[in-house]
Amino acid sequence: MITVPLSALEVAMVQNGSEAADTLRDTTAFARRLDELGYQRLWYAEHHHSPAIGAFPPVVLTAHAAASTSSIRVGSGGVLAPNHAPIMLAEQFGTLSALHDGRIDLGIGRGPGTFDESTARALRRGAGPTTDDEYRDDVSSTLRHLVEEVALDPLPEPWLLASSTAGAALAGELGLPIAVAHHIRPDNTLAALARYRAGFSPSRWCARPRVLICVETVCAETEKEASWLAGPMDVVKAGLLQGRGDIPFPTPAEAAAHPFTAEEVRALKSFRAHQAHGTPETVARHLTDLVDLTGADELMLVTPVYALADRLRSYELVERHAVTPTTPPGNTALRD
Repeated sequence: MITVPLSALEVAMVQNGSEAADTLRDTTAFARRLDELGYQRLWYAEHHHSPAIGAFPPVVLTAHAAASTSSIRVGSGGVLAPNHAPIMLAEQFGTLSALHDGRIDLGIGRGPGTFDESTARALRRGAGPTTDDEYRDDVSSTLRHLVEEVALDPLPEPWLLASSTAGAALAGELGLPIAVAHHIRPDNTLAALARYRAGFSPSRWCARPRVLICVETVCAETEKEASWLAGPMDVVKAGLLQGRGDIPFPTPAEAAAHPFTAEEVRALKSFRAHQAHGTPETVARHLTDLVDLTGADELMLVTPVYALADRLRSYELVERHAVTPTTPPGNTALRD
């Protein structure tokens, strides 16, 4: 059984045949139900120019979710620092935290949030990819503005998102909690954690290394149903393997008819071996093994399935069958 808090990442998949506005409306029901279930936190990811993922700003979704819930922590997972002025991030999330009793998280990442180069350049006003030094300055400036310029009480909890050893090293250097994107680059997880823990320096934000692992989780009553629900995201991933970010999010039936190549099948099978798909018992075992392997303080589940009801059912099954009764529900303060 899982003995660490569970959280959720919302990537707002836009269902093929529906409108982005439908997905946006679903985010409210999703946040309220996770709040009722006692999940620790709910984060929103920044994406742009994708037919499969809504381009909904995390700060806007965070504000709406905070106003629609009572105890769950909400925030970004993440806002992408190179796309934003540091002082604006500090002002936006600092204001939200003061308005909502410190329930706000500021998760910061580096990527462009899009596979389209022209969109990336538009987000960054014509600038190219950020360098390591520029990214470090962006993150450091955001933290400094929170303390020196915004100075509201309470401040949001800052987190650094990482899928590589470089990002992990920066999180350790700045003394920030780290959110590891195991759902994107699972092969990097252990090396990133080793770098983070070895280089960690205590700060005002975190007295000791603090680790959140994000893992793709699809839970259903049977293995067959879980595989069926995971099919649409497999189609999107197969497109990404080809360098394409323009793949719509299909229905499960459309995904079942999709012609995967042998290479794609092998890659998808390898990826899924590191995630948590299946019945409640199977998912509980995978998540428990992941905690044991990584020493995670918290798990964040991302469940990219087609229908809101199926997505919520997955979270309900995990909470009901995989969590020990002693796992703290709802909001807890930052633990050092």
